[in-house]
Amino acid sequence: MQPENELEKAMKGDINAFHSLFDTFKPELKSFLYRLLSDRNLVEDFYHDIFIKAFDKIKSYQGNSSFKTWCFSIASNLCIDYLRKRQRWSPENKENTKKVAESTPEIHQAFMKYASTAKEGEYEIREHIDFCFTCMAKTIEIEKQLSIILKDVYQFEVKEIAAILNYSTSNIKKLLLEGRKTLSTIFDRKCALVNKNGVCHQCSELNGVFNREQNQKEELLKIKLVKEAKKGNKEDLYSLRTELVKNIDPLNSNGTNLHELLMDVASYTAGEINESPFFKLKDLDGK
Repeated sequence: MQPENELEKAMKGDINAFHSLFDTFKPELKSFLYRLLSDRNLVEDFYHDIFIKAFDKIKSYQGNSSFKTWCFSIASNLCIDYLRKRQRWSPENKENTKKVAESTPEIHQAFMKYASTAKEGEYEIREHIDFCFTCMAKTIEIEKQLSIILKDVYQFEVKEIAAILNYSTSNIKKLLLEGRKTLSTIFDRKCALVNKNGVCHQCSELNGVFNREQNQKEELLKIKLVKEAKKGNKEDLYSLRTELVKNIDPLNSNGTNLHELLMDVASYTAGEINESPFFKLKDLDGK
């Protein structure tokens, strides 16, 4: 008689076996949640809820998709329910956030002090490109956002995404095509790294504020996206951007805390949260 594997044990209610299985994709699931929710506290709450919900429903798991895909389906449905009640971001939100940060003395001062005193406020240009991708992805419909993040960042297959979102594979392909086209156009129009006429060069500007010792030109030239910008079309440049993004864990990178502060202000500016982020800035600033 063959010994039971972890999944068989979990399906019979063994919490330790279930925990062992769930832990195998814990970093991916948490970073996935963060890219959608943009709030570390919410990530922990959702992760806990997903664990409980998945364990409660484990007996209904039929094996039509992998256990990981099944759990990501639960996660995605919870996020969809939550995000449908929030304000979708506009492509101009990054510029609006900059104006809010610069025009609000308390926020501006807290950022400056945090950047100069907190070692967790390290800044790398490539991480800010990842931050920018998260912001821009929030400007498209939630199903397109999810499809793109699942495929281009976490490398799920189309049929797996179809199972996660309960869509047909043809619908997922359409969502990916339309979502990529929209994002490619936004980046081509806005990003100074890929188009010399782009209006946004925030990643370079912030380098001078948060990491003056880092040689901006040297760091930019290390990024393939920048080197290929002049000869690449916007679809190829989009692929290079996602290649960079999928190799960054937004919850455990050098500038995680700094970007969380930026994301709080961006969420507030977009109308996604009603409470001013200044209370959190003061806490993290050490005041």
